[in-house]
Amino acid sequence: MIIIITGASHAGKTVLAQKMLEKYHYPYLSIDHLKMGLIRSGNTTLTPMDDDKLTDYLWPIVREMIKTAIENCQNMIVEGCYVPFDWRKDFDEEYLSEIRYICLALTDEYIDANFGAILEHGSDVENRGDDSDCTIEWLKEANREYREGCLKAGEPVTLIDGRYEEITRELLED
Repeated sequence: MIIIITGASHAGKTVLAQKMLEKYHYPYLSIDHLKMGLIRSGNTTLTPMDDDKLTDYLWPIVREMIKTAIENCQNMIVEGCYVPFDWRKDFDEEYLSEIRYICLALTDEYIDANFGAILEHGSDVENRGDDSDCTIEWLKEANREYREGCLKAGEPVTLIDGRYEEITRELLED
C-alpha cells in the first residue's frame, strides 16, 4: 500500500505521516527532503520558493518511485505538497488500487480560531526555523488552493475544521 499525504503548508501532513509511520511501520518519503537534496546538491537550479516548477520537477521522480514500490510489493508513505491534483492520470488501475490518497486542508474558520496553535505546532516533527512569512491570509489562500484544486480534479479533501485530533484518529483507522 502506498499512502500519499498532501495538502497546504501547516495542514498537518508531516505529523500524520509520522503517526502512520509509528502505527504501520511503513517507510516514509518526505518530498521536501527530496527537494532539498536535489537543490543543495546542485542537481537543479530551482529554489524552495519555486513551488509550481518544483511540482513539475519532483512529481515525475516521486511517481516512478511509487510505481517501483508497488511493483516490488512494498509499502510506503509519501508526504509533501508537490503532488499535482491530477496525479491519477499517471497511474493505470493496477497501481491506483494500491494507492490511498489523503489531502489535508484547513478551513478558514479553523485558521482564524487556531492560528497561534497552528504556528506553535509547526515544528512538532521537523524544525521549520523562521516561520515569520506564515500569515493568516497566506495560510488561508494556500489552503483554499488545495480545497479548490481537489474539487476541480474530483479528489477527496479532508477538511480540518476544529476536530483535528479526531480527524487524525479517523485517518489512522481507515
